[in-house]
Amino acid sequence: MKRLASLLLAAATLLATAGAVQARGLVDVQVRDLDRHELLPVHPHRGKAWVEGRPGHRYAIRLQNLTGERVLAVVSVDGVNVISGETAATGQAGYVLGPWQSMEVKGWRKSLSEVAAFHFTDLPGSYAARTGRPDNVGVIGVAAFRERMHRPPPPPAPIAESRAADVAKSVRGSEAERVAPGAARQELGTGHGERRWDAATYTRFERASQRPDEVVALWYDSHRALVARGVLPRRWPGRGHEARPFPVGFVPDP
Repeated sequence: MKRLASLLLAAATLLATAGAVQARGLVDVQVRDLDRHELLPVHPHRGKAWVEGRPGHRYAIRLQNLTGERVLAVVSVDGVNVISGETAATGQAGYVLGPWQSMEVKGWRKSLSEVAAFHFTDLPGSYAARTGRPDNVGVIGVAAFRERMHRPPPPPAPIAESRAADVAKSVRGSEAERVAPGAARQELGTGHGERRWDAATYTRFERASQRPDEVVALWYDSHRALVARGVLPRRWPGRGHEARPFPVGFVPDP
C-alpha cells in the first residue's frame, strides 16, 4: 500500500494563472532574481539547462502547475530538501500546487510561518557545504507527482515515455560531464539567509506512484564559471563597438 504522507502546502504565494499555459509536462520551473525583479534566462548546453546567478542576490524558485489537477513538487537545492533539510530524495516532503496554480519557493523552510532566504553565495558559504554536503552544489531539482485518484488510471501516453528517456539521457550526460578532464569548477552555491515571513500549512496528498512522474533540473553558476564551461560566450573588453584603425586623433599630453 502506498504511503499517505502529510506534506506542506504553500498558501502564501499561490497565484491563479488559469488559461494561456501550454500543457507540456506537469510543472514548469523558473528562477527569479528577487533583487533585480526578473526571471533568469535559461541557457541550454550539452543536455542541461543553466541559469546565471549573481553573488549576493536573493532568488526564488517559481513553480507552475501545468495541469488541471493537484500536483506534488518535491524541491531540492544543492542536493538538500528545502523543507526538511535532509539530503534530498524524491520520496520526501514537498509543496502541493492546486490546478493551474503557481507559487514561489523563496527559502529553506524553518517553520509554518518562516523561511531562511535563498541567496547566491560562494560554494564554501552555501548551506549544503556548511552542513558537510558540498558534492551536489549548483543544481535545483523538482520531482513532480500526480495525485492518486480512486479510479482506474488511464494508459500511459507515449510522450511520458519519451520524457523519461530524455531525463535518463540528461542524467547520463551530466555524469559524463562531471568526470570530464579539465571541467570548470563550481563557484556558486545557495546560502542560508535572513528569516522572512512565508506562511504554509499542512495538507494530505497520496502519490499515484512511488516514482516521480517528472523530474526537472536547473543548474546554476556564476557568469565566469558559465563562460568557462562554454555555456555563455566570452566577453572581449572594448569590442562592443566597431573597430577603428586610428582611434586617437591627436597626441595626448604626458
